[in-house]
Amino acid sequence: MLGTLATWVIAGTVAVAASPSIALDARHNALNDVRATMIELKGALPDAPGPFDWLSGSGKPVTLADHLNLIRDAAARRDVDVLVIRVKDAALGVTQIEEISAVLNDARARGKAVHLYAENYGTAELLLAASVNEAVIQLGGMVSFPGLAIQQMYFADAFQWLGIKADMVQVGDYKGASEPMTRSAPSPEWDVNINGMLDGLYGNIVEHLGKGRGLSGQALDQALLNAWWATGPQAVELGLIDAVVDLSDLEGHIAGVQGGRGVRWVEQKSRSRPAVDFNNPFAIFRIFSQKPDHRAKGPTIAVLHIQGPIMDGDSSAGGLFGSASTGSRTIRNAINDILAESNIGGVVVRVDSPGGSAIASEVIWQGLSRLSAEKPVWVSVGSMAASGGYYVSMGGEKIYVNPSSIVGSIGVVGGKFVIGGLFDKINVRTHEWTRGPMAGMLSITEEWSPAQRELIRVKMAETYDQFAAHVRQAREGIDLNKVGEGRLFTGVQAIDLGMADELGGLGDAVEALARHVGYTGDYGVMHYPGPKSLSDMLEETFGGFLSAPGVAASGLPRGWTSEIVGTLRATLGEQAWSMLAGQLESMMLLQNEPVLLTMPRAFIIR
Repeated sequence: MLGTLATWVIAGTVAVAASPSIALDARHNALNDVRATMIELKGALPDAPGPFDWLSGSGKPVTLADHLNLIRDAAARRDVDVLVIRVKDAALGVTQIEEISAVLNDARARGKAVHLYAENYGTAELLLAASVNEAVIQLGGMVSFPGLAIQQMYFADAFQWLGIKADMVQVGDYKGASEPMTRSAPSPEWDVNINGMLDGLYGNIVEHLGKGRGLSGQALDQALLNAWWATGPQAVELGLIDAVVDLSDLEGHIAGVQGGRGVRWVEQKSRSRPAVDFNNPFAIFRIFSQKPDHRAKGPTIAVLHIQGPIMDGDSSAGGLFGSASTGSRTIRNAINDILAESNIGGVVVRVDSPGGSAIASEVIWQGLSRLSAEKPVWVSVGSMAASGGYYVSMGGEKIYVNPSSIVGSIGVVGGKFVIGGLFDKINVRTHEWTRGPMAGMLSITEEWSPAQRELIRVKMAETYDQFAAHVRQAREGIDLNKVGEGRLFTGVQAIDLGMADELGGLGDAVEALARHVGYTGDYGVMHYPGPKSLSDMLEETFGGFLSAPGVAASGLPRGWTSEIVGTLRATLGEQAWSMLAGQLESMMLLQNEPVLLTMPRAFIIR
């Protein structure tokens, strides 16, 4: 399985609206008003559009790219002087913040004033504050930046108590993927690996804050020391934000700062889509058999999304533990769709994956290699391209990363769960009949014999050699002695080591590829895998869950799994659950495939 890495979640989702609570006073003289538009960051911000978004005609922004385009559009408008970014219960990953920050800096470079407003400031808001002209906090709000902490879960003692044994083999001294299942504490190698990654991530944050807020030396150290819990006025004094303003006074404050009499709010231009009339039963029946129109109408760059654990078969919006996964069959079908489109001039593969199945990763790599023979294929890394995520990235000619993208984990882990001890505890007896010399290899009641373990190690070494060969082929001159064996790196470090090529987000990769293929005018961007029909939606909603990875194998009734997942989710919280779910999905993969390219996900970064 190709490595599973924790997704670093800090804060927020995005949505755009003109705030009714900051309404324009009609008495304002329009000639003296500051022309402003408000972009609201709220909730979770997915990388790819949902498969059924085409059914809605609202035109509201959904994805990260949608919101970045809103900022770009506002920055390009002559009738907009000021952008107001309101952060409202957002849950953004650090790499998403880096991409938003880059677009905000571009808007400022075009002469726009950018104001940030939030009720409270955590890490996400403070990072965004480093890329605006003015950072404003709600009167009575608090600022909190305690630093970064990684908390990893280790299950070995719990497994021992339950009578379960994780019989694992790992290739790569720094891989660490098996450690949450086999150890009670990190190995020295994994400790070095995580500390190196944490140093890089924290260093990126400190550099970003210091540069953006004009802080250095003792002033920066003092700000970070006291920012763990500060009032608005204290944060202003520390130089982390600029003003404390009640929401009801925000409009007047912006007008005063910008030298205007008032504020005239300019609405964002929506990119509406044809909507389905759900009041018309004939229209509903018609779209049951209707496929969404997903054809390139002119010059187009395709974005192929590889998100979550990589598995055999079809992609899933949510497996047994609710985490999205990428299926090799789905990606190969999407590649065939792209190849059939003559108007698609190039492809950006957006990778945000901790890895997964070694076989599925190779299948996807083969497909991308075939695609790259016909069209230019570049890669954009979101929060991570680890293990299997980095493996498939070797199918691209050029790799873009964000400063805090997590890259690497070149290594292999394999094994199985032995539950004979659990059966003994509950007085369940088993008897096994076998035929063939290797029939007992995947027995769930017996550990591997030394000879069997050596056979698994040989196969894993072959997989590692294949992984390394792909890396050497794609990254000429790379030193695997420095980047292999499961080591992890930030995006900045990856570029220095030759593992990636450019700093930049998805938009940067798309724009650069468009120039590379010779697009000089307008061009479209299409996302793959494409949208699904309504009949597909109903099949996935009511039938897909039971065939999702891990569900059928679990033997649990659907209602039980929903209750268990819901209870754990509520107990741990969304951030912790998102980290744990990926690791649990990886464990389920071991039922079907003993060799994996994966990274440990059962750790929480806060």
